[in-house]
Amino acid sequence: MLEPRRLPSLNGIRAFEAAARTGSFVAAAAELHVTAAAISRLVRLLEQRLGVALFERQANHLVPTAAGQAYRAGLTPLLDSLARLTAEVVAARVLTVGVGPTFAIRWLIPRLAALRAAAPDIEVRIATGGATVPFAEGWSCGIRLGTGDWLGFAADPLVAADLLPVCAPAIARRLRAPGDLDPGSLLRVAHAPEDWPRWAGAAGQPGLVATGPVFDYYGQALQAALDGLGIAMGIRPYVDDDLAAGRLVAPFATTVPKGMGWYLVYRPSRTAEPAFAAFRRWIMAQAGDAATPPAVRPPRST
Repeated sequence: MLEPRRLPSLNGIRAFEAAARTGSFVAAAAELHVTAAAISRLVRLLEQRLGVALFERQANHLVPTAAGQAYRAGLTPLLDSLARLTAEVVAARVLTVGVGPTFAIRWLIPRLAALRAAAPDIEVRIATGGATVPFAEGWSCGIRLGTGDWLGFAADPLVAADLLPVCAPAIARRLRAPGDLDPGSLLRVAHAPEDWPRWAGAAGQPGLVATGPVFDYYGQALQAALDGLGIAMGIRPYVDDDLAAGRLVAPFATTVPKGMGWYLVYRPSRTAEPAFAAFRRWIMAQAGDAATPPAVRPPRST
């Protein structure tokens, strides 16, 4: 049976090391956020525990004894190593996920409660922005829309980005066929001008040209659709929850692939990290649940 470690108080060790390194009880107290009297007391107790003097206490400063110098020379790298190890352990349970704001708000964040229930010791931090790059320094992983080809990164497919018009139920009740669409009511997204032409061609309306209000992001256009302003081009999985809840309706059965999909993007070395591995398993399962096609409104009876 191993003998138990006989170690002095860690508080005493920290107080001594800080005082020896800074040359002052006052400076050590400021670093450790205690009083100088507390530092002095901890060092005195440590000296009693060790049975050796660690400082020669002079009027205006501290002078380490030979024993104090040797002790400090060994303690400082040990405490530095402990600080690094602690930071690594904490960081291993914290994941920073780079994701666009609309995906974060409309799909990822509503599902994080399920992740917390499944893995309560993992903290997920959302970093939005960086739409033009698949990964930023400090991110554990990213969720990107693309074709899955990012040099130097692994990419797991999550959800296909299918397009389908969506609108408020009151507007949907007036729509029987794609030919009923009013170009002025078709809400547009500035960075995706190809969405409406792609869908219109598949729906047999190649001459349909959207002329409705323009928004910077899908999330803004979808909110406008929720508010009854017009018909937005929905992109999965942004619209899944609203369709399931009946807040939005897909009035037509036609859906078309955007030609891209959502991917979990990460450096291959991350797969060995337990926290990332747990997050990866969870989001892949969530994506599998999202693979079911969204509900389409049944045809109206005549």
